[in-house]
Amino acid sequence: MSSANGSRVFPVFLKLAGRSVLVVGGGEGLEEKVLPLLEAGAEVSVVAPVISFKGKLPGLTCVERNFEPSDVDGKWYVVAEASAVTLDAVVQACEQRQVFVNVVDDRRRASAYLGSVIRREGYVLAISSGGQSPAVVKLLRQGLERLLPEDLAEWTASARRLRERWRGEGTPHPHRVPELLKALLERYSESEERGSVD
Repeated sequence: MSSANGSRVFPVFLKLAGRSVLVVGGGEGLEEKVLPLLEAGAEVSVVAPVISFKGKLPGLTCVERNFEPSDVDGKWYVVAEASAVTLDAVVQACEQRQVFVNVVDDRRRASAYLGSVIRREGYVLAISSGGQSPAVVKLLRQGLERLLPEDLAEWTASARRLRERWRGEGTPHPHRVPELLKALLERYSESEERGSVD
């Protein structure tokens, strides 16, 4: 996958629990930016001259003032949606401090892109176009959601049971996926047979 400047992006999942994150800009849609960060356990600071979201949530600090480069100090990740002048200052501050920044709706300035996320039964799937086409990414996510099995938790349980056996028997990793697939197919075959008898 290539980003706007033609370079390839590296997909990664961030562990933000207990880590400090900055959101610059307090306009419409702020809640959508803040809540997923809080759900990930991040300590979120919002800085903007006017902040639309007035809710008091654990882990959230709101400061109504203009952005200052020192706001990036000690942050692990930054999300920004502001005026062009402010965005320039945010991006420059992040580059100087080697902090990744997601610039909403401006992939040229961003060093990090958000993916469209599916969460189910402990699994997280994220899809990204490198900021090129969020609408297509949303359609792909909706399609994949329909393809995921309803009994994904059972898949996980089967894989856990097999993993213990594989470890004990020293089963090589390349053989494990075919064995899991075989076990799942047998499970579905048994379910179909029981259903036909009923």
